[in-house]
Amino acid sequence: MQRRNLWAPWRMPYIKALSNEGGCFLCANAANPAADQENFVLWRTTRSMVVLNMFPYNNGHVLIAPLRHVADLDALDEQEMLDVMRLIRDAQAVLSEAVHPNGFNVGMNFGRCAGAGLPGHMHIHIVPRWDGDTNFMAVTAGTDVISQSMKELYDELQKTSARLGFPRYK
Repeated sequence: MQRRNLWAPWRMPYIKALSNEGGCFLCANAANPAADQENFVLWRTTRSMVVLNMFPYNNGHVLIAPLRHVADLDALDEQEMLDVMRLIRDAQAVLSEAVHPNGFNVGMNFGRCAGAGLPGHMHIHIVPRWDGDTNFMAVTAGTDVISQSMKELYDELQKTSARLGFPRYK
């Protein structure tokens, strides 16, 4: 059998960032609201933000993060905790309407050994899932196939958010 390559050069910034001690992309996004569209920041409140994952597991994969650079849940104050939970709820509602998943994975990774690609700034993953969405690419090649561009998804989620009135608080 002839060996074939699946090229994914867009993953190189992620791989290089794993060893980068120089910065936190969530903090950079939090500090620059003027670049929200460019950075795929879907929403922000006074305490938190919703960002499209630049290296998604599935179409519609978003991250919810406090604006403050904190590593663990116990560093959040009560208002930040409530804020991120509300954003989880609201993001699921908008994703349900926009991309029609059959379910969601919602999770957190604390520490590099637990899978945190950015261990210093806690964040919550929301990953839409569809019945039968595990295919041979993920199983045999450890590769995710994303079916929609980031810009197209961002625009669709912004339109759906506006139509549904999300986020419902600021």
